[in-house]
Amino acid sequence: MAQNHKVSEQNWTLLFITWIIVTISTLGSLFFSHVMEFAPCVLCWYQRICLFPLVIILATGLFPFDKRVVKFAFLLAIAGWLTAFYHNLLYSGIIPQEMQPCSKGVSCTEKYIDLFGFLTIPMLSLLSFTTIITLLLLLKRRIK
Repeated sequence: MAQNHKVSEQNWTLLFITWIIVTISTLGSLFFSHVMEFAPCVLCWYQRICLFPLVIILATGLFPFDKRVVKFAFLLAIAGWLTAFYHNLLYSGIIPQEMQPCSKGVSCTEKYIDLFGFLTIPMLSLLSFTTIITLLLLLKRRIK
């Protein structure tokens, strides 16, 4: 009985850490657009569409712990990761600019920040979604 309780606590903690990362990512996104006044491009909006609901979805799985949120969160995280991956390919010039979905408004290759020579807003998004997916996969394996 004590072992089951410990596993349950560990699963809850993993979900909580995932929720913290999603929340920090959401707040970072809002900080960039509302405080730093960086206008989001079309691909940034698609990534936000995948990220923002995760704050609520994961929170609903915390009290009480509900393993079903993993599959819903996982689908959104995968969609966000694919969009972020495409955005990074476009941003780095691997995909030609003619295939850019941001033909009107803010360019998808607009350079707002570049920390350490590689850490850009699209890369931050990709790293965030990668971390979220990794934690969700770990949790999914543990709750089978």
